[in-house]
Amino acid sequence: MTMAREFSYVRQEMLAAQPAPTSSGTALSWIKENLLATPKDVILTLIGVAVLIMVLPGTINWLFLDAAWVGADRAVCATIAQGGSQPDGWSGACWAFVESRLSQFIFGRYPVDERWRVILVGAMFVALLVPMLMPKAPRKGLNALLLFIVFPVVAFFLLHGGAFGLVEVETPLWGGLMVTLILSFVGIAVSLPLGILLALGRRSDMPVIKTICIIFIEVVRGVPLITVLFMANVMLPLFMPTGWTIDNFLRALIGVALFASAYMAEVVRGGLQAIPKGQYEGADSLGLSFWQKTRLIILPQAIKLVIPGIVNTFIGLFKDTSLVSIIGMFDLLGIVRLNFTDATWATPVTPLTGLIFAGFIFWIFCFGMSRYSAFMERHLDTGHKR
Repeated sequence: MTMAREFSYVRQEMLAAQPAPTSSGTALSWIKENLLATPKDVILTLIGVAVLIMVLPGTINWLFLDAAWVGADRAVCATIAQGGSQPDGWSGACWAFVESRLSQFIFGRYPVDERWRVILVGAMFVALLVPMLMPKAPRKGLNALLLFIVFPVVAFFLLHGGAFGLVEVETPLWGGLMVTLILSFVGIAVSLPLGILLALGRRSDMPVIKTICIIFIEVVRGVPLITVLFMANVMLPLFMPTGWTIDNFLRALIGVALFASAYMAEVVRGGLQAIPKGQYEGADSLGLSFWQKTRLIILPQAIKLVIPGIVNTFIGLFKDTSLVSIIGMFDLLGIVRLNFTDATWATPVTPLTGLIFAGFIFWIFCFGMSRYSAFMERHLDTGHKR
């Protein structure tokens, strides 16, 4: 009797056979599971559908059906829009403006006859970046050397010129998507290793190094990027010896890279603090030096833990490149806004169309980085095999 009471929670008979589970791979099953699972889900789904019905038709009309796609000036936008479904004469998006200025949005004021150099640099970048992003691609060391050491040097001589028979193109003529990608690439390539060193320095046992890293991180994180760019553009030349000058674009590159490094350092430091103490002790028990322990055991685990934070910093850096327009450099957003003053395309819908185009380009790159981050998280998730 006592034994029966002690094991009363144990089932005394076998469960009856259950029906086979329904397929969860169909669209109907997905809708039922994600949109109609509970009464609250049903209500929210109905509200969402109602909002889409109200907003989507007008949005599609404005973006596509009533839009002007080809034309030489703003007159085509008015002519086509007047025949649209909207009441005013400028109802549709003016994609003809984007089509007319697309090359300027990409290259800025870079000379037309020399734009093959930009295209060549872009092709080299893609050819080196794609294998670097593929986990199973061979020769990663050589690929990294070419991408982060050789490629920047070759790209500089190709884009700037002045050597090897190439016409010199001053950086004030650079602009558009080209400037956005250059700032982002340099900022990402510099901020990650520098941020790792700053994070290690902040956790160092040496007081001088720790203090220097803390001061740098806290000072840079305590001011907005606009202030850093203004200081790099206006104040830095005041401290240079007489006759010395630094290119305006190079100042922006240094300011953006240092600013991103401070934020990257805190992201990496969070990963270092998440590593259990036993990992450090295990490395010490093997007789590894500090740098061996850090390179082989601590950093791989720490970086894997903070991949979302690292990519989030990269995305923020990519979007913050638009702030360089305040120091006279025109990135993608800056060059789009500059064209709003063009009398040939001065219409009420031109600014909105241009901003939608710029926003879509930014979204493509940011979404791509986000998806690659999710892929790498799954690829490196070795702790929980499914």
